[in-house]
Amino acid sequence: MTLRPALVLSVASLLGLAMFCWPLFAHPQPSAAAHTMDAPFVFMATLPVLILVVLAELSRGGIDAKALALLGVLSAVNAGLRPLGAGTGGVELVFFLLVLAGRVFGPGFGFVLGSTSLFTSALLTAGVGPWLPFQMLASSMIGLGAGLLPKARGKAEIALLVAYGVFAAYFFGVLMSLWTWPFLAGTATELGFVPGAPLPENLHRFAVYTVLTSTLGWDTGRAVTNAVAIVLLGPAVLTVLRRAARRAAFDAPVGFDQSQL
Repeated sequence: MTLRPALVLSVASLLGLAMFCWPLFAHPQPSAAAHTMDAPFVFMATLPVLILVVLAELSRGGIDAKALALLGVLSAVNAGLRPLGAGTGGVELVFFLLVLAGRVFGPGFGFVLGSTSLFTSALLTAGVGPWLPFQMLASSMIGLGAGLLPKARGKAEIALLVAYGVFAAYFFGVLMSLWTWPFLAGTATELGFVPGAPLPENLHRFAVYTVLTSTLGWDTGRAVTNAVAIVLLGPAVLTVLRRAARRAAFDAPVGFDQSQL
């Protein structure tokens, strides 16, 4: 990856994490309606970031017209997969394809696919709400990470992707719990966010909160779903995606036959 796309993706990831973590440093007063106010601004900030990532990838040849077409196809497929599980018991099929596509097409493609998949599926399932921009950012970081995994092939690659799929499930759950915790847990319980309290104290409260409300249930179900889907479908899907990449001839230079001019 060249310097410009790497810089854009690094800044985008840091800003995305800041969107989730700012309550730990800004000390807002807990309010269940808080994110209904800041979510539109997060969404407006997310769109320019996606455009910058696409432009950076276009400038280096990482994404061309064929890759954009494939991005649309995979976004539609992911949007169609998501309602099949509907998140019941943590069963979500949207992430395993995101991990595999990010692995094949790279971090920039994976970053954009994470956001477009969640946005498209939200439109199909009437899931548009203040949580959507945060889901888009979390999914983008998962796709980005998949594209940065070390090289491996065969069974070693599947094992690596299974491990990352499990990590991604818990990572997504932790981020989304962090999004809601300061505003939903309240201050009257042992698990609630305490404005102005030392950071280690609030992090301890959050760790207990997310383990009890998300990690042991939804996130574990999502991790099992990712692992099973990658083991059963991963080799075949990787083969199809790599064949599509070869036939689309991503990064192939454009040339003209002078004799035909």
